[in-house]
Amino acid sequence: MNEQWPSASPQQQRPRRPQLAVITYSIIALCVAVWLAEWTLPGFYEQVALSPALGREQPWRLITSAFAHALTPMHIAFNMFALWSVGRWMELALGRARFSALYLLSALGGSVGYVLLAMPPSLANPMGTSWFNGVVGASGAVFGLFGALLPMYRHVGASSRSMWGVLLINAVISFTLPNIAWQAHLGGFLTGLVTAQLMMIAVRQTRRGLPNRTWPWVAIVLAVLVLALLAKYLLV
Repeated sequence: MNEQWPSASPQQQRPRRPQLAVITYSIIALCVAVWLAEWTLPGFYEQVALSPALGREQPWRLITSAFAHALTPMHIAFNMFALWSVGRWMELALGRARFSALYLLSALGGSVGYVLLAMPPSLANPMGTSWFNGVVGASGAVFGLFGALLPMYRHVGASSRSMWGVLLINAVISFTLPNIAWQAHLGGFLTGLVTAQLMMIAVRQTRRGLPNRTWPWVAIVLAVLVLALLAKYLLV
């Protein structure tokens, strides 16, 4: 028999305190700290930026580069505003663990996308294409959050029309303005889209009484990214 708990009196009822998006604010704080370190510590930028040429021997750059930014304030300001705008409510909707996994996978996916689409030096192209160019920025991860919005909207039955407009504007910016790593944007977007879609499938399965497969799906996405990266480096 199910027990029915008595409801609290109006005097006992208190409004629920809004939850704080701890992960979102922590990421913003970390990015700002790294940016300040770039300004104050000589050579720090060179230690965290990602270039495909260095990614093979120093794979940590695939993640550290996602927390660094160009020294121009506009770069970090734009990315942090986008993260603040989307990340707060997405973190509360997904939960801190799933949001953290989504963000980090998207950051990694952006870096992997940049490496996969870069071309190493060859006889026809001695310098390669973007092979030695360092890249930094949280935009790959942020584009992953943009991509994740699409299956999340569909999951709750909300329209994603406005989101397509935002994506179109950002796509135009990515492909038209100089010194923007559109490869990382694309990699992050696709990774976030796939990861969130699998998370939503896991939520629906759990509601039907099936085992929660969120973390096995996350592990599969991570494995695919790592294998794609290894294949790239083995073929060059």
